[in-house]
Amino acid sequence: MSEEREPVIAGIETEKGNPEMMPDQSAVVSSETVKMPETGEISETAKMPENTEIPERKLASVQQVEAVTPIEGADLIECIHVLGWMVVGKKGELQAGDLCVYFEIDSFLPVCEQFEFLRKSCYRSNPFMGEGFRLKTQRFRGQISQGLILPLTILPPGRDYTIGEDVTELLGIRKWETEERSTDLGNTIGSLPFGIPKTGEVRIQSCPKLLGEFAKVPSYYISTKMDGTSATMYWKDGKFGVCGRNYEFAEDDASVFWRYAKAHDLAAKLGECGIPDVAIQGEFCGPGIQKNRLRLKRPEWYVFTVIDLNTYQRYSLKAMLDLCERLGLQHVPIEEQGEVFPYKTIDELLERAKGKYPSGSNKEGIVIRSTEPVPCWLFHNAPLSMKVLNNDYLLKE
Repeated sequence: MSEEREPVIAGIETEKGNPEMMPDQSAVVSSETVKMPETGEISETAKMPENTEIPERKLASVQQVEAVTPIEGADLIECIHVLGWMVVGKKGELQAGDLCVYFEIDSFLPVCEQFEFLRKSCYRSNPFMGEGFRLKTQRFRGQISQGLILPLTILPPGRDYTIGEDVTELLGIRKWETEERSTDLGNTIGSLPFGIPKTGEVRIQSCPKLLGEFAKVPSYYISTKMDGTSATMYWKDGKFGVCGRNYEFAEDDASVFWRYAKAHDLAAKLGECGIPDVAIQGEFCGPGIQKNRLRLKRPEWYVFTVIDLNTYQRYSLKAMLDLCERLGLQHVPIEEQGEVFPYKTIDELLERAKGKYPSGSNKEGIVIRSTEPVPCWLFHNAPLSMKVLNNDYLLKE
């Protein structure tokens, strides 16, 4: 029933809602004024980087409309395709080949005149993020819509812009986040030490070329994306420490991370097993963390990455599973392994990402990696990987 109402979202004038006009999108700058990027090629001598961190998301970027398709039963709106994303917009506003600024979901746009049309549907305010306009996954007449498209005229004039150029900072866009805390993550003592990379994966819709890269790998695996908060536990030069996604935490019983590490005697096990310097990264789930969709009664940690802190190379799947067994740690569920990557389209992957946790809640999605780490030119030779989020999960956020 809610899908047929077509509420006014992101400034779209819907067929059953009151008109809320978007800024004029008709004045789209022609492709002659935009520099086309060079196509990257895989180097046979590419080496794993010292820093294996995936590049930060481009929350707002200059892009080109790939296609425009109709929405069944809709007279005033249509589906606009950018990269691998689909965005519902007003019919006739954009055509294939037009240039635009694309804003990803999870973008938090500042309060200013050019985004004021979003107030009715997207305004949010809290002590952590302040006030602004949050972009979420929506549905119009059964069509998924993810993000926002605006003309290049919202960008400062007087210069050329390159397709793919990141304009996140230029427009003051931030990522929508909740404060990095469960009820008791602890006290921070600094940023991530020893060059440990932040955790994160690129969404397939933001980089459709990843489909072609996975078609080249000798083997792959798919793991469940657990819904919690990122935690890293490291062993370096005989020192043990714990971190969240952005910060290291002090050793005390105020930290749920430290309580978990001590309960599992991780520091002693790492020393006794003679394991080289490593950073072990995983999803920390349980009561008080996110919405505890796994319905856990106590905190659990699901390992998804192990990094050698001497070479900064990511462990293979087998090496990661072996380490987890030696240390008595859980790892993320491995849903699928294979040699030839069978998925040819984003739609196939979006369908594959659907499913539920054992608790019955929609799972967040899946993460796909090569079984052995493979450097990817799309990520400046960081290891090849991607995530596919479950749209059923996103629509409930």
